[in-house]
Amino acid sequence: MDLELRHLKIVRAVAESGSVTKAATRLGLAQPSLTAQLKRIERTLGGPLFERDRNGARPTPLGEMVLSRARVLLPAVRELQEDAVRFANQSDDLPGYRLGATHGPILGGLVERLTAAHPATPVTTRTSWSAQELTTLVTAGRLDFALIGTCGDSAPPQADAMSWSTVAADPVFVLVAEDHPLAGEGELELSRLAGETWAVAPGDGCFADCFAGACARAGFVPMPIYETDVATCLHLVGAGKAVALCQATFQLTTGLVMMPLAGAPLRWRHLLGWHDDSAAARVASSVVQYARAAHADTVRRSRRYADWLVANPRFSPAP
Repeated sequence: MDLELRHLKIVRAVAESGSVTKAATRLGLAQPSLTAQLKRIERTLGGPLFERDRNGARPTPLGEMVLSRARVLLPAVRELQEDAVRFANQSDDLPGYRLGATHGPILGGLVERLTAAHPATPVTTRTSWSAQELTTLVTAGRLDFALIGTCGDSAPPQADAMSWSTVAADPVFVLVAEDHPLAGEGELELSRLAGETWAVAPGDGCFADCFAGACARAGFVPMPIYETDVATCLHLVGAGKAVALCQATFQLTTGLVMMPLAGAPLRWRHLLGWHDDSAAARVASSVVQYARAAHADTVRRSRRYADWLVANPRFSPAP
């Protein structure tokens, strides 16, 4: 049997998981199947790679040697594949704008501006709750740009592998039902929401930790929490079953009120990212300007946010 990359991935998975059973779950394989494959790999490499007992699996000296090579080879092969895809997708002119975005207020306006400025150039979009997924697609050459958000000044995913430009930064507000006891106030201290149930949309950044930290500084732990899609969050808020955090540019729907939080304890930064070795890098500056213009439109459409900015002149959404 010739050694293949998938065999090295199996060895790495067993080492990182600490057991064959956990590695099988991680790889989506049946445990007997993975055990049989590992035995074939060990025969090919000339000896046992792991010492296995009731406490798990530990690399043998031969296993450590194979692992040291695998940790070099597997990332190198992945980088080769990503570079090849990017090269295959390059041309002298950008053939189209392939945009990826997490859920936010800017994508629609960005598409509107790109299609108006370049009517003959196709624009495609892809959305995901995962900023990591979108940036991976950019580095692999399958997207040109990723439009994501980060909490405060937190670094975006793959900060060293891509170029990032700040589009804007917004305070985070809270959504409550229009008949909520606090709905008529100008702004809220976060501590006054200590007894509320929260509804949140999923994400893979640090916002959950930032939110928990802000609540801790306000003297409470936010619980319970419903993690669900945006539509369900809005339904729960409108029904009076929860409150939810939102970007200050959120476009209100019937039955909801958007409330500023005193002191803006949470901020959301909009970022546009691209890969420097791609054709997208040549048009990135203009795409950033389109995105900033799209964000400025959302600010103007949100009267509550616009009024808050007048009352808080030290805060500017512009980078």
